[in-house]
Amino acid sequence: MACRISELVIDAADPDRLAAFWSKVLGYVELDREDDGSIQIGPPDAGFGGPQPPLVLSPSSDPRPGKLRLHIDVNATDRDQDAELERLLALGARPVDIGQTGTESWHVLADPEGNEFCLLHARLQ
Repeated sequence: MACRISELVIDAADPDRLAAFWSKVLGYVELDREDDGSIQIGPPDAGFGGPQPPLVLSPSSDPRPGKLRLHIDVNATDRDQDAELERLLALGARPVDIGQTGTESWHVLADPEGNEFCLLHARLQ
């Protein structure tokens, strides 16, 4: 038997803002809201324990110490990479330079709070 990732927790200065951003990026919906201000978003009709892990945006005022040691990779599902890049930039993502050479097949972006994520080239079904 093995473990499976059941959810990803991201510290956020503004959980509402990040929940809105990532919901639009991933097609997620709000699943739960805790008294501490945490917001759980995930695929509609799936929730906790489903095939795609939900994200929990947890309020935190701790400053980020530097480059994240873990990041999210995303792939477009219904358009090519260039069209998806335009969509993500329109939602508030921004390009980030973490030392890329310019020959990569992916784009390094940051969400509205500066958390890095990558838009990969392959389109997923």
